[in-house]
Amino acid sequence: MHHSATIRDIAQRLEISVSTVSRALRDTHDVSPFTRKKVMSVAAELNYKPNYNAAALAKGKTYNIGIVLPFITNHYFSSVVTGIYQVANHHGYTTTVYMTGDIPRKELSILSTLSGSVLDGVLICSSLSAQHECYFKNITGSGIPVVFFDRAADISNTSRVLHDDISGAYEAVTHLIKNGYTKVAHITGPGDLMFTRRRLEGYISGLVANNIPVRKEWIIHSAFTQEAGTEDTFRLLNLEEKPDAIFAVNDRKAIGALIALKEKNILPGNEFGVAGFTNDPAAAIISPSLTTIEEPGFDIGRESCELLVKHMKKKKYSAEEKILTGRLIIRESSNRM
Repeated sequence: MHHSATIRDIAQRLEISVSTVSRALRDTHDVSPFTRKKVMSVAAELNYKPNYNAAALAKGKTYNIGIVLPFITNHYFSSVVTGIYQVANHHGYTTTVYMTGDIPRKELSILSTLSGSVLDGVLICSSLSAQHECYFKNITGSGIPVVFFDRAADISNTSRVLHDDISGAYEAVTHLIKNGYTKVAHITGPGDLMFTRRRLEGYISGLVANNIPVRKEWIIHSAFTQEAGTEDTFRLLNLEEKPDAIFAVNDRKAIGALIALKEKNILPGNEFGVAGFTNDPAAAIISPSLTTIEEPGFDIGRESCELLVKHMKKKKYSAEEKILTGRLIIRESSNRM
């Protein structure tokens, strides 16, 4: 079996102490140039490779960051991870991704293992509510810094980097109303999530600012999937008083709404307005193309990782909240001719 050369092997070859070899490899001031030259020569001869993991653990650091998020397969989250990776790599950190699939019990299982992990810090996009605060406190209580991104658990004294969900939703709803859609419904996610509540708040503010009453039957909470968007839209279209537009919590649900409208022979845009949230690449290529609020995924990833690095370097770094803004992208689904 192949044996990797160690510091002890170099010490035995030169008949010097292990500590002297270690100091020579680190080029400390108390080792002579002659001794260091001999050590480096034998190290090269034996093809010695330093064990960075062991060195990191000896210092109480692993230089590894955990990323907890629903998916990595869609464009938005892959953009977020790219931003995280760029910053982590710049600071010498590797990353480990944990995918929850947007399933709360799976996220709880992942979180329960992280407090005993060897991670230096964790970035979390959570599908959990404040009632699960103890899981996050177990992680921070073990000395591992946590920064939330995109979706944050509603708990205090924790840093987070979020999109301006309220303003984005307000802008989307106001755009629909100005384009002549005055009966705007909202298909959204689970009501106990912070970002769901914030987008709902922006939706309501948009209606109130335009003197349009809020109708509870036009607000539907369900999953974040395309299938849920289709089902929610069928439900709205079966009401006695039907809406003439939908603002969806994300593009997947908005695309589901477009599918439902087509099945009912309702022309999206012409007869019924639809706006989403994210700016998934599919939004530009479906027909009709989807009006949406673009989220700056890459910047959210980059900013959240920069913030986590600050926490890892300074244990008593105060919690911060950063809010990033997106932009409205107008396409065919809100174009009333």
